[in-house]
Amino acid sequence: MDMDSASTVVLQALTQATSQDTAVLKPAEEQLRQWETQPGFYSVLLNIFNNHMLDVNVRWLAVLYFKNGIDRYWRRVAPHALSEEEKVSLRAGLITNFNEPVNQIATQIAVLIAKVARLDCPRQWPELIPILLESVKGQDGLQQHRALLTFYHVTKTLASKRLAQDRRLFQDLASGIYSFACSLWSHHTDCFLQQIYARDEAAALSSLERTLLSLKVLRKLTVHGFQEPQQNMEVMVRTVPTFEKAAIFFCRQVGPESTCREKLEKTIILYTKVLLDFLEYHPCAFIPLIQRSLEFAVSYVFTPAGEGVTFERFIVQCMNLIKMIVKNDAYKPAKNIDDSKPESLEAHKIKTAFFTHPTLTEIGRRLVSHYFLLTEEELAMWEEDPESFGNSTSSDTWPCTEVLFLDIFHNYSQTLTPVLLDMVQNLQGPTSVEDPVQLLMKDAVYNAVGLAAYELFDNVDFDQWFKNQLLGELQVSHHRYKLIRRRVIWLIGQWISVKFKSDLRPLLYEVILSLMQDPDLVVRLLQTLDFFLYSRPPVDDFEFRTEQFLPYLESIFGLLFQLLQQVTECDTKMQVLHVISCVIERVNIQIRPYVGCLVQYLPLLWKQSEEHNMLRCAILTTLIHLVQGLGAESKNLYPFLLPVIQLSTDVSQPPHVYLLEDGLELWLVTLENSPAVTPELLRIFQNMSALLELSSENLRTCFQIINAYVYLSATEFLQNYAESLCRSFCDLLKDITNEGQVQVLKVVEIVLKVSPILGAHMFQPLLPAVFRGIMDGERYPVVMSTYLGIMGRVLLQNSSFFSSLLTQMALECGQEMDQLLGSVIEMWVDRMDNITQPERRKLSALALLSLLPSDNSVIQDKFCGIINICVEALHDVMTEDPETGTFKDCMLMSHFEEPKLSDDEEPPTEQDKRKKLLALEDPVHSVSLQQFVYEKLKAQQALMGDQGFGVLMETVDTELVRQLQEFLQGL
Repeated sequence: MDMDSASTVVLQALTQATSQDTAVLKPAEEQLRQWETQPGFYSVLLNIFNNHMLDVNVRWLAVLYFKNGIDRYWRRVAPHALSEEEKVSLRAGLITNFNEPVNQIATQIAVLIAKVARLDCPRQWPELIPILLESVKGQDGLQQHRALLTFYHVTKTLASKRLAQDRRLFQDLASGIYSFACSLWSHHTDCFLQQIYARDEAAALSSLERTLLSLKVLRKLTVHGFQEPQQNMEVMVRTVPTFEKAAIFFCRQVGPESTCREKLEKTIILYTKVLLDFLEYHPCAFIPLIQRSLEFAVSYVFTPAGEGVTFERFIVQCMNLIKMIVKNDAYKPAKNIDDSKPESLEAHKIKTAFFTHPTLTEIGRRLVSHYFLLTEEELAMWEEDPESFGNSTSSDTWPCTEVLFLDIFHNYSQTLTPVLLDMVQNLQGPTSVEDPVQLLMKDAVYNAVGLAAYELFDNVDFDQWFKNQLLGELQVSHHRYKLIRRRVIWLIGQWISVKFKSDLRPLLYEVILSLMQDPDLVVRLLQTLDFFLYSRPPVDDFEFRTEQFLPYLESIFGLLFQLLQQVTECDTKMQVLHVISCVIERVNIQIRPYVGCLVQYLPLLWKQSEEHNMLRCAILTTLIHLVQGLGAESKNLYPFLLPVIQLSTDVSQPPHVYLLEDGLELWLVTLENSPAVTPELLRIFQNMSALLELSSENLRTCFQIINAYVYLSATEFLQNYAESLCRSFCDLLKDITNEGQVQVLKVVEIVLKVSPILGAHMFQPLLPAVFRGIMDGERYPVVMSTYLGIMGRVLLQNSSFFSSLLTQMALECGQEMDQLLGSVIEMWVDRMDNITQPERRKLSALALLSLLPSDNSVIQDKFCGIINICVEALHDVMTEDPETGTFKDCMLMSHFEEPKLSDDEEPPTEQDKRKKLLALEDPVHSVSLQQFVYEKLKAQQALMGDQGFGVLMETVDTELVRQLQEFLQGL
C-alpha cells in the first residue's frame, strides 16, 4: 500500500475513533490497535498531526497514538520494535517545523519529542539540541515559543534520568548550553519589564510565557546540571539576581486585575522553587546565597516591605526557604566544634549574624500576632459550616506558619521563650467579649503556647495556670468567647501528655463534660475530636486511670452518642466513631451498661453509609471494640453483626476492597467472644474458600478464624466444611512459603487436638504428605517440628488411624510396615532437637511411649531411642518440690480457675475459656509423663519378664538409666 492510500485509511479510522457513537468508535479503535505494529504506521500519524488543515480532535488522537507507540515500540529490544530507518525519518520529521497552532497539541508534541530524546539523545539524535537552540533564537513568535516549549520538555526529561552515565551526559549538555539558557531568560525577562512599563499587556503576557519556560529550563539545568555548582561561578552569579528580579516585578506592582497577574505569580513561585531546589540538592553551594535569601524572605514576610504586594503562595515559599535554612543539618556545627566541616561553620556564622535578638523577636512576634490570627474567611466558615471548620482545624496537617514557628522556636528557644511568655503575661485574666482584636490575639498566643509545649516544659507551671486561669476561661459562656473555649481545650490537650498532675484528672473530666454540652458545635466537636483523638490524652496515655474516669463514663458516652447523631458529614461521623472506639477499648467490659443506644443506632448508620466505604470501615472498627467490650453478650447483636461480616468478607461484592481487613478482624473477635455456635455464624464460613484462594496478607487472620470455629464447635464445623477446607489447604501447600506452610499445618494440628478421631478422618488427604516429610527428614526445623506435632497427635490419640496410615505408606513405599515404623521412630529421635515447644516435646514422648508394651522386635530395637526422648522430655517438664525433694510434672492442669484480674487486664474471652477447658482434656496437660513412663515400663516388664526386660534396659546408656531412675523414685 502506498503512503497516500495508507494515510487515507488511517485518517478515516482516526476520524471514526473520535466519534461519540460506540458502534463506530469500537471497531475503529480495534483497527488502530492492529496497525500499531505495522511498518509505516507512525510515519502516517506524523503526517496527519503535522497537517494543520485537518480536524483538531483527529490530530490530537494521532499524537496520542504516536506517543503511546514510543513507550511500546521505540526501544530496539521491544517486541515489534520500529526499524532504525523509520526512526531516522521520524526523528527528522518531528523537528522540521515548530509552528503548531493549537496549544494543547503543541504541548503533546513537545512531550513526545522528549520521550524520543530520553531514549536517543545525544547518541542517535545529536542534531536535536542544536536545532532547538537555533529555533529558540528565531524571530517568528510562534516558532520561538514552540521550540522553547520543546526545549523545556526535553531538558526536564533528560534531567530526570538517574543512571550515572546519563547524569554525566546531562552535565555535559548543561555546561554547553547553560550560558545560552541564562541569556535567554534574561532577555525575555527584560522584554517583559519594558512591555509592562509601556502598558502593552498583550506583548507582556507573551514575553512572560517565554520567561516562565526559559526559567523552567534554567531550573533543571541549575539543579541537576552540575555535580559541584560552586565550582561553576556562572551558576552562582546567575542564580543570585533571581531575588532582585522578583523584587523588581513586585515593585512594578502588576495589579490584581492585570491579565499578567496569574502568570506572573506562577513565575515568582518558580523563582522561589529554583532556590529551594538548589538549597535541597546543593546545600554547600548555596552558602553564599544564605544571607541574600534570608534578607529577601524575611523582609517580604516579616516587615512592611511585603504589605500589599505579597500573595499567599509566595509567603509560603518564603517561609519554606527560611525553615530549610534554619533546619539544614549541613549548616550546623558538630557537637564537638573541632569535628565540624569548615563550610558548616561558615554557614552557622552567617545564620548567627543574621538571626540577631531583635530579628528573632520580630519574627516570633509577627508569626504569632499576624500569621496565627484566624482570618475573616475562617470565622465566616465557623458560623456557616461549623462541621467543616471543626474538621479543618482539628486536622494534624499544620499550616506552614506553624511548622516554621516550631522550627525557629526549637532552634532559638532561649531567645524566643521570654518573648512568648511576655505575650502570655499581657493577656492574663479574662478578655472582654467586646474586644474582638484581643480575643483573636489571645487565641493566637495560646496556639503558640500549645505548639511549643515541649520547649516550654521548664518555663511554665501548667498545673497552676490550668487551675488559676484556664479553668476560669472555660466557664465564660458568651457566644463570642467560644473562640477561647475552643482554643483552651485544645491547649490543655497539647500539654496533658507533657506536664499535667494526675490528681487534676477528675477536674478535667468535669471540664470535658461541660464542653461536650457547649452551645457551639465547633467547641463540642473540637473538644471531642482534638481532645480525645489528636492529643489522645484522657483515655490514651499512660497516666490514665480507669477508676478516675468511671464516674464520668455514662455521661461522656451518652454525649458522644448524641454528637454522633448531630453531625452530618461522613468525615465527622468517622472521627466521632473513632473516639467512641477509643473509649470502649479503654474501659472494656465496664462499657456494657451504656451501649444500648449505640447498638440501636449503628444498623441505621450502616444502612445510610452505603455509598461511603470509609465510614463503613469506621463502623467496623467500632463494632470490633464493642464486641470485645460486650463479650458473650455480643450474641444479641448477631441479627445486625453477621450480615455486616458476611458483606465485608465476600470477595464477590465490590465493597470488600475497602472493608475486608476490618471485616475479617470483626469476624475473628465475634467468634472469640461467641458463647455458642449458631447456624448463621456457621453459614458465613462459605466466604472462606474464596479468601484462601486470594492468599493475601490477610491469610494469617483467615487461619485464626478457622481455629476459632474449631474451638467453638469442632464437630459441626468439620462436618460442614472440612472437605472444602482440606481442598483449599492442599492447594495452598503447593505454592506457599515455609512460614505459610507452618500456619496451615498448625490449623491441622489444632483440629487434631480438639477432635482427634473426626479430624484425622476429615484431613486424611493431607496426612501422607506429613508422613513423607518426616521420612525425608524435612530440612526446615520449624516445618519438621509441626510435622512431628501432627503425627504425635495421631499416634497418641487415634492409634487405629495411625496403623492404617502406616499400612498405606508402606504400600506406597514398597516397604514392610515394621521397617517403615522403625525408620519413623529413628527420624523422630534424630530430629527431637527441632522441637522447641515444651508441649510438643512432651507430646512426642507420650506418643512414642504409647507404642509400649510391645513384643514387636522393631519397637524393641528402637527402645533406647524412645527412652532417650522420654528422659529429654522429663527434663523439660519436671520440677522438683524443694520441700519433699520429689519431682512433679509442671504441665498438669487439674481444674479450671477464673483468673483474678486487675483493672487494666482484659478479661478472658469465651475462646480463652474454651481453650482452658480443652487443655484439661488434652493428654499433654492431663497425663503425668512421670506416671506414664513408669506404667509403660512396668507393662513392658510384665510382657517380657524380668530377665528379658533387663536385657532390653541394658541397651540404654547407663547415665540415661540413672537419670530415669531419679525421676521415677517414689513411684
